[in-house]
Amino acid sequence: MQRTAQPFEVEPGEVLEKYYEVLLRQFGPQGWWPARTRLEVILGAILTQNTTWRNAALAIARLRQAGFLRGSRLRRASIADLEACVRPAGYYRQKARTIQTFVRWLEGFHRGSLDALFAQPPEVARSQLLALRGLGPETADAILLYAGKQPFFVADAYTRRVLARHDLISSEDGYLAAQRFLHQHLPADEALFNEFHALLVETGKRHCKRQAAECQGCPLEVFLADRKGTQPSRRSNVFRPRSGFRPHPRREGGVKAHGSE
Repeated sequence: MQRTAQPFEVEPGEVLEKYYEVLLRQFGPQGWWPARTRLEVILGAILTQNTTWRNAALAIARLRQAGFLRGSRLRRASIADLEACVRPAGYYRQKARTIQTFVRWLEGFHRGSLDALFAQPPEVARSQLLALRGLGPETADAILLYAGKQPFFVADAYTRRVLARHDLISSEDGYLAAQRFLHQHLPADEALFNEFHALLVETGKRHCKRQAAECQGCPLEVFLADRKGTQPSRRSNVFRPRSGFRPHPRREGGVKAHGSE
């Protein structure tokens, strides 16, 4: 069940705003997924399931070498060719089928046009993606957010762990409950969701690890009260009132993504 814990007796939305500001100041803009094409973003979202981004990137490099990062070539690729390319990403048979299913569906229902897919109402596009075999909520939302620029927060394991350890949600909350919490308390802004998600992943990688939290030096350490109920240090300026979230402009550059732990 989702919690409505409110650290420091303020609304969850204000807490999230402070977290965003502190993480952005500490880590800087993450520049997530300015890939060469939207198709490459989508393939990356599929390939990074249950593996590291390093392995997914190796698979994307093989797809590029084979010429399969162009829609027309990808549609004609055999399943055997796709399996050979995506093998470094693990679960290569399943992921090859998912890629083939997606491109054939896109051709059949949207004449191969990503513009047509993303021009639909966001919830319609999401329901269509979720109906495809191999695309779960996290992958579908990554496609919608990073390729379609639709405001769906990718409430992955890193995000849920950070929020749960700060008592904003329950440790038992799954993907959809965590996403509902974020959608309820954040403005529906795809640029904000993009940057905030990337910053939370970076926090999870560096500090809020699966086995144990390494809070010392974490930018969010200041927000944690100790077990005796004392408040965090007052030396921080993060409690100043703000006029609202201000997502940082995206940087140009190569693809940067997280993958699984």
